[in-house]
Amino acid sequence: MPSSAPEDCTNGIYDDGDGLIDLNDPDCVCKIIKPVSLIPNPSFEERTCCPTNRGQLDCAVTWIQASEATTDYLNTCGWFGWPNIPVPQPLPDGEACIGFRNGRFQNNIEPNWKEYTGACLLSPLRAGTSYTFRFYIGFSTSQISPPTSVVFYGSTDCQYLPFGLGDPGHGCPLNGPGWKELGSVYLSGSNNWVRTQITIVPREDIYAVAIGPDCSPVSASNDIYYFFDNLVLADSKSFEFQITSDQHPCSPDFRLNLPAYDSLDYQWYKNGVAIVGETGAQLSHMYGDGSYQARITSPDECRVTQAYAYLKPHFVAVDRKQICIGEQYQFKDRLLSASGDYRDTFYTRQGCDSVVSLHLNVIEYPVDSNRVRIFDGETFELGHHRIKEPIQSLFRLTSSEGCDSLVYLDLSYYHVYIPNVFTPNGDGQNDVFSILGNEDLVEIVDFKVYNRWGNIVFDQRHIDPQEGIAGWDGNHRGAPLPPGVYTYQVVLQMEDGKFRNRTGAINLIR
Repeated sequence: MPSSAPEDCTNGIYDDGDGLIDLNDPDCVCKIIKPVSLIPNPSFEERTCCPTNRGQLDCAVTWIQASEATTDYLNTCGWFGWPNIPVPQPLPDGEACIGFRNGRFQNNIEPNWKEYTGACLLSPLRAGTSYTFRFYIGFSTSQISPPTSVVFYGSTDCQYLPFGLGDPGHGCPLNGPGWKELGSVYLSGSNNWVRTQITIVPREDIYAVAIGPDCSPVSASNDIYYFFDNLVLADSKSFEFQITSDQHPCSPDFRLNLPAYDSLDYQWYKNGVAIVGETGAQLSHMYGDGSYQARITSPDECRVTQAYAYLKPHFVAVDRKQICIGEQYQFKDRLLSASGDYRDTFYTRQGCDSVVSLHLNVIEYPVDSNRVRIFDGETFELGHHRIKEPIQSLFRLTSSEGCDSLVYLDLSYYHVYIPNVFTPNGDGQNDVFSILGNEDLVEIVDFKVYNRWGNIVFDQRHIDPQEGIAGWDGNHRGAPLPPGVYTYQVVLQMEDGKFRNRTGAINLIR
């Protein structure tokens, strides 16, 4: 039975008997403190389509593909990024974000390949006024997402969006007319999202912005990639009562903060329920993962902050080690000398839990293991040995552990099938020239077919081999081509991260 007592919005219990506590009860509704962004759709949730592949920022409402080098749009409704570039979870806001590169080094190397997103503002940034650009940047692994500078660029005219048309190596906006740097911030992370902000006071009215890497070309052995989410641009005053923290989420000193005013009263909440005793501008400590808010009251009104989602990152790793007999392996505080499976909790530099499962193998006659895949017809070199066929065998070499000189080689073929004949006669069998593979084959990056004069008759890129049969149906521009021998060139991305080029001939029979 509902109680006649009114709901007390600060004690963490049901007062009126309706089953709803504190901020979850309509009786405790206050005005939400929320900056109104000059860039609409800050979290990329509003869309006109679901992305099916890379480079489809045009699906996100308002946002403009600022550079010729294309930013990626990720949404859980469709394409959600590259298999080898994990998106840090959970997303800060909603089900969408964008991804961008800083340089390209794996395929078609271009150090000045820089990807930017941009927008024309709802109203200009006025000269002499303070504005804050607050956003989340997502870091994948430390190799894929090293520390970086994020730069906020501005233009006095929207006509300068996009820039560098026709030139994917154009680089940053400053390499063309109409742009200037408004502010920048240097950030680092690993498998997490970092919230940060840039505060500026423009010297002239700004009508368009672009966000992305700095102008300096980078050098790396792999593609450099990051993510953006919840890009909010508003006058600085509207950010005053936004929850902040200047510590890493795993730090024991991590706290949530609000500006402190003696004339205001504060009450903190977790998942809408009051945290009894937490009535200061700073939360005294964290109360576990959850959604945190604060209710701020004055003699005239009450306001509630936007929710701050806190999730302490934790990592799980599996490691395999082998040592020579008579040796010891140090695993945290233990010295191990026997084969077996071990598990312990380590701590990252920021204080996050990192649970490591170790499989230790003590080998009496030391053997290095080398697992390699090649295509049929290729040769793998191991010391002075040259192997062309699948094999599982020991070879006499110098062990990487410095024990004895044996290497166990597990050499196998990639599981990829490229036929040499197809019959596009509409009988439902062998009608399409397609490339088949199991999980070895991640993506058909480029697929071209040529006639005997060297003209391209089929050209398709970025095919997902796991999404059914896709390939050439024997037609060109809607018309069937005559029987005969055609040549093909393909670029395949394999599960081990390697890009492999294959060429050959296909016989079209009708």
